Amino acid sequence: MATVLSVSGSPSASSRTGRLLRHLDQRLAAQGHEVIPLDVRTIPAEALLGADFRHPAIVEAAGLFARADGVVVGTPVYKASYSGVLKSLLDLLPQYALTGKTVLPLATGGSTAHVLAIDYALRPVLNSMGAAHIVQGWFTLDKDITAHEDGTVTVAPATAEALGQVVDQFSAALGRTPYLAAAS
Repeated sequence: MATVLSVSGSPSASSRTGRLLRHLDQRLAAQGHEVIPLDVRTIPAEALLGADFRHPAIVEAAGLFARADGVVVGTPVYKASYSGVLKSLLDLLPQYALTGKTVLPLATGGSTAHVLAIDYALRPVLNSMGAAHIVQGWFTLDKDITAHEDGTVTVAPATAEALGQVVDQFSAALGRTPYLAAAS
């Protein structure tokens, strides 16, 4: 199966976004994919904010992107856009770091007023980085994610079903070329 890089763009260690991604990672792993989690907040701030392309953590992150067949990008939405820490990382990756990759954009937030952040803020950046196929993304309301003390999450049933479908579509798209996907 495919190698999937699961990127959490949340600056918080206890974020619903990160926990939701790790929850979805389990579904992808159960489908036979190798899943590599990357929490952008663990990359040293001096490397991100100082735009240090040669910092070992940035080089390592770029290597993870290069190795992946597919990338899940999750972010909390702040002021109608994806997180600044995610922006910092994406800015330091090679221009076409997503070339040939299937990408699943996910976002979390407190209000449906931010539901279009995926399409108007995140998707254009992912596209400009050369993604071969950006599957339908999903916005999840914070209230639909319950974080537990042990690090696990419970997702509201309707949201869990929708997320499952989106993740399954991403999983099915991995390994297809855009031409094959268009022909099927």
